[in-house]
Amino acid sequence: MDFNTLLEESVKAHGHLCPGQVLGVRMSMLGLKEAGIDDPRGADRKDTIVFVEMDRCASDAVQSVTGTSLGRRTLKFMDYGKMAATFLNLGTGKAVRVYAKEESRERAKEHFPDIEDKYKAQVEAYKVMPDHELFDVMEVDVELKDEDMP
Repeated sequence: MDFNTLLEESVKAHGHLCPGQVLGVRMSMLGLKEAGIDDPRGADRKDTIVFVEMDRCASDAVQSVTGTSLGRRTLKFMDYGKMAATFLNLGTGKAVRVYAKEESRERAKEHFPDIEDKYKAQVEAYKVMPDHELFDVMEVDVELKDEDMP
């Protein structure tokens, strides 16, 4: 699905539009692509596990986009307090960690200097900023114990 449709769905699930929703949708789209997961809510549903490192708005967006959930044991919460998520493709074993850059907050204001409200500026900027300005992506190794499998 396209970004706008995914953002709309995420906002419905979360209850409001905020910078974390935009980041979470963008983070998920990038992480899924880099992990080689094309259809997380369909054909790749059983091969997708996501580890979120924050208990903020972005986590709801990640859940909405990826179709993962705590109840199905496909969404794992790791309380690291980072705006980051790791996307694991069980079919291939490939995993990538997508981390939101701290400086993206300041860069948002550069993209929309006329918007005085910093949160509104972030919402608009995060929609259009290139991935490389928003995120760092790294391949990681993830080992799952049998008892942690979905």
